[in-house]
Amino acid sequence: MSVLRPNLLPLSLPYPNGTSILPYPTRRLPHFETLPKILCAAKRTGKQRYPSEKKKLKLKHKEALTDVKNKFDGIWRLSKLAVSVQNDPGKDFLGVSDGLLQEIAKAIKFPVASMLPPEAFSVIRKSFDARKMLKEAKFVYTVDMDVSELINLEPRTIDFISDLEPRVGLIEHMPLERVSGDIISIIQDCKKVEGERLLKEGGANGYSCNAGTYKYTGSRKPKIAVVGSGPSGLFASLVLAELGADVTLIERGQPVEQRGRDIGALMVRRVLELESNFCFGEGGAGTWSDGKLVTRIGRNSDSVLAVMKTLVHFGAPGNILIDGKPHLGTDRLVPLLRNLRQNLQGQGVSIKFGTRVDDLIIEDGHVVGVKVSDSRDQQKLDCHKLGFDAVILAVGHSARDIYHMLLSHDIDLIPKDFAVGLRIEHPQELINSVQYSSLSTEVHRGRGKIPVADYKVASYVSREDGKTPSSSGPTSRSCYSFCMCPGGQVVLTSTDPSELCINGMSFSRRASKWANAALVVTVSTQDFNSLDFHGPLAGIDFQREFERRAAVMGGGDFVVPVQTVTDFLDGKFSVTSLPPSSYRLGVKAAKLHELFPMHITDALRHSVSVFDKELPGFISNEALLHGVETRTSSPIQIPRSSDTYESLSLKGLYPVGEGAGYAGGIVSAAVDGMHAGFAVAKRFGLFLDGIESVLGKAQGAGFAKY
Repeated sequence: MSVLRPNLLPLSLPYPNGTSILPYPTRRLPHFETLPKILCAAKRTGKQRYPSEKKKLKLKHKEALTDVKNKFDGIWRLSKLAVSVQNDPGKDFLGVSDGLLQEIAKAIKFPVASMLPPEAFSVIRKSFDARKMLKEAKFVYTVDMDVSELINLEPRTIDFISDLEPRVGLIEHMPLERVSGDIISIIQDCKKVEGERLLKEGGANGYSCNAGTYKYTGSRKPKIAVVGSGPSGLFASLVLAELGADVTLIERGQPVEQRGRDIGALMVRRVLELESNFCFGEGGAGTWSDGKLVTRIGRNSDSVLAVMKTLVHFGAPGNILIDGKPHLGTDRLVPLLRNLRQNLQGQGVSIKFGTRVDDLIIEDGHVVGVKVSDSRDQQKLDCHKLGFDAVILAVGHSARDIYHMLLSHDIDLIPKDFAVGLRIEHPQELINSVQYSSLSTEVHRGRGKIPVADYKVASYVSREDGKTPSSSGPTSRSCYSFCMCPGGQVVLTSTDPSELCINGMSFSRRASKWANAALVVTVSTQDFNSLDFHGPLAGIDFQREFERRAAVMGGGDFVVPVQTVTDFLDGKFSVTSLPPSSYRLGVKAAKLHELFPMHITDALRHSVSVFDKELPGFISNEALLHGVETRTSSPIQIPRSSDTYESLSLKGLYPVGEGAGYAGGIVSAAVDGMHAGFAVAKRFGLFLDGIESVLGKAQGAGFAKY
């Protein structure tokens, strides 16, 4: 068994140049006017908009206000319908309530709300808005109104529909209802259409038609290896299996059942299973996290909707399609992943758990297979070869050995900006009170009328004189909250016993008494170089440096170094009166203000002060900082073709998902894997059209900040 327990670490570690890393010279920060200027990040409006944004908005207005040819045809979408908390059944009710009917009646100017038939309306989105600028908190709805159904059930509405005029963002007409299904039904529909076309043409082009389907009839099915069973790997496998490829899914970790037991051993006995933990195993790192399904790549895009509906198909609750901030929680992800695994196996996918890819087999500049070994064998003594026609590399951002292996084959790896920082934890009741005021009594630990309160904060830090020395990093950087887990807990995400890194997680109900979020600062190659880390893997070396420092501060045994927010701001060290922490392996008072270089610490300090102005009470004696958060996103990107998804350095290799630098969360990783699956299928003749013809072109996740 590849099980290791950490030893107590030395009290100091050397810099790359040989000097001691602890302690940093520090200075007290009594006056904020001497500090870098901070601007709160905000959405651009009015004159602040870029010309391209103004042009796009103007075009949208023009399209929306174009005369509607037939107001009685199709769907009218009613947005920003606000229902007070008193008039709404609560966050778990997703139907059409009397309070919502009243707002619908106002929108269409119908005099008697009680006469409107609820059956004519469908809730598309429901969110909770408790911003301080509002007089009162409200549930905000987007509703689709089926005109023909409405008139059929209540004919007296016909005159009011006739008077409706489009208003951008409020009332919009959609002549044809767009219905997108889960990825399985989408593929089945594509196969049926293609089968009917080929049937008319006599079954040409290497396909045979039978009962409206088509199959590849070459000498053999293309053999595809998918490395990694996170969201991108699972969705790539699902697409390829549905389209008839011979798929082998290779996962270094364990299925969720065994993975859960391994994580339990870590939490109870401090035993870290190197290949089955919070980062490695079925479902990827997101399985034991909050299960957030928010995304920055277009919530209403066909690709995102296909992913969301596929999750529902495999057991996710239907409310993720409606909730303004959908999330699953670990407890719901585990049975969902089990269902997805059983579907893949039913499609003939061979799943190899506990199998680590050690190397690629390359011939004439083309991948022809992989070398694998039992992941429990750290010496790699029993390595054997598997042949494939293509390899989809869907590893997560913690598979550092894979990056080193790729570099040994001269595959291009580009250092990528990411973010590092600390995880802050407050009592959840404090966050509820800050966000909801008197309404906080309605939360009831996730079982109340309104959702458990969360937050999202960001600031932009810049040097006033712009003369920051290059050794101190960039002259400006962003600081923001990341992976906020309401009603959650802080967990260990280390993959090496000599390193310490953390994350947050929540269960579906979010019933914990704590709220936590990472507070992170962007870092770049300039920061890496300042610590004498260079080359494509400099970002990984940078991560490891601070993970090792955090392990030193904690004293070993996975104990996490902590510091109150007030002490962090003042540069003080207090060993007594620490507030309680949700972290189960123990915490130790430490000088976290000495963990990072001063310019990163300063950015964190200033941003915390700004956040306290937006969320009064954010700076509190009950707020506890935990170290260290380093794995916010991949530190590298593997260049690939935007059309074929194939590596630009090696034929037959398809880097996808978060580990390859093309996603930032469960949904965007799943979308990337899905599109890559179609691209590979097209390469081997399993899918004749491009995926864009079905789901549109995928949007890149970019550098996810929130």
